Amino acid sequence: MNSDIEISAELARALTDSVEAGFAEQLAFTRQLVEFRSVRGDESELQAFFHQALQQRGYEVESFGMDRAAIERHPGGSKWSDTHSNAPIVVGTHHPREERGRSLILQGHVDVVPTGPQSCWEREPFGGEIEGQWMYGRGAGDMKAGCAANLFALDALRRIGLQPAARVHIQSVVEEEATGNGALMTHLRGYRAEAALVPEPEGERLVRANVGVLWFQVMVRGLPVHVHTMGEGGNAIDGAYRLIGALRELEQRWNERKVDHPLFAELAHPINLNIGKIEGGDWASSVPCWCRVDCRISLYPGVDADSAAKEISDCIAAFAASDPLLSEFPPELTFNGFYAEGYVLEPGSQAEAVLAGAHRAVFGTALETMVSPAYIDTRVYALYDRIPALCYGPVAKNIHGYDEAVELDSLKQITKTMALFIAQWCGTEPLAVGEPGGQR
Repeated sequence: MNSDIEISAELARALTDSVEAGFAEQLAFTRQLVEFRSVRGDESELQAFFHQALQQRGYEVESFGMDRAAIERHPGGSKWSDTHSNAPIVVGTHHPREERGRSLILQGHVDVVPTGPQSCWEREPFGGEIEGQWMYGRGAGDMKAGCAANLFALDALRRIGLQPAARVHIQSVVEEEATGNGALMTHLRGYRAEAALVPEPEGERLVRANVGVLWFQVMVRGLPVHVHTMGEGGNAIDGAYRLIGALRELEQRWNERKVDHPLFAELAHPINLNIGKIEGGDWASSVPCWCRVDCRISLYPGVDADSAAKEISDCIAAFAASDPLLSEFPPELTFNGFYAEGYVLEPGSQAEAVLAGAHRAVFGTALETMVSPAYIDTRVYALYDRIPALCYGPVAKNIHGYDEAVELDSLKQITKTMALFIAQWCGTEPLAVGEPGGQR
């Protein structure tokens, strides 16, 4: 491994053996996390559980709420809505006896997206069932397995009587799936380190760049009449469909700009507009006078969120002006969630070199990189802490879909890589006297 802090082959073997020894316990803990129904706004019980797990290991632990005013003042703050979670953020901090190594943030999010109809799942959505090489359940991959790996990579050190020789923050956040404000709140609270590692399920690859994301809602109005005089009314749902067509044209224009963003040029469709929710009307025999559409769209790294939002606003206004119904009833546009910019992990950092070495030691292959057309919390550490932000995690399948799952052998290998990375990045020292697993 390439670093000024080297670890011996004996220590590397001891650490990977330690991960093996603790993996059954790691899976049991991961399953406990999956069993919490931690959809947006309902994460508090899980966060209390995670707080206790950190406390039992002897870490200094703080739970704190969202500071809406501070988030809204910050340029990286996403938009607040009445569905924003008020569950606490939990941070456990390890303090070494002697600060010899480099400090580190290990971060994960415990909020999960809704399951959809349970009847469409083959397994219990919050069961954490294990079948063969897979653990199933909402959040098993995205990203409760990673949250557990953060703890158990450190446990692997403790099991052999060692601890990091540098400060480590273990951060459990919410709001990753809707705003990214949980990660931003750790920044606003003052937690800092020299690198961050977020084990999202990226198929054993390192994310080189990820997009920014905007959430927005459009309210379309119409003119209600009885259907027997339908032609005299204005159908808001039909108007919304026409407006979505204009937004699809904007999406196409943004995708054509990939030639200006080399990291994304090879992706067939880097910018995705998702019509995530649509509802409208009050009665099947009345021409609907309202339709509300919730959308998500991505933006390239380096694109300012305000400028992207203006393009969306201009697109809607221009189309409305040309439409007979919408020109009479202009749509109302609200940005109601993600308002987050993307980032690029510039190659050449020492943190990446250490992770690449740890990956090779465990997998026997070079660390591959990828670009992600999804939001990732690493944007906070890259853009605002200005540190190497490493997103790297296990293989998963059906993320945000039915029967989501994480691959167990991949999770074990990733945890080994993380343990080696921590040992080399932070350095090690004997576990403090009195610590669980330490000298007595």
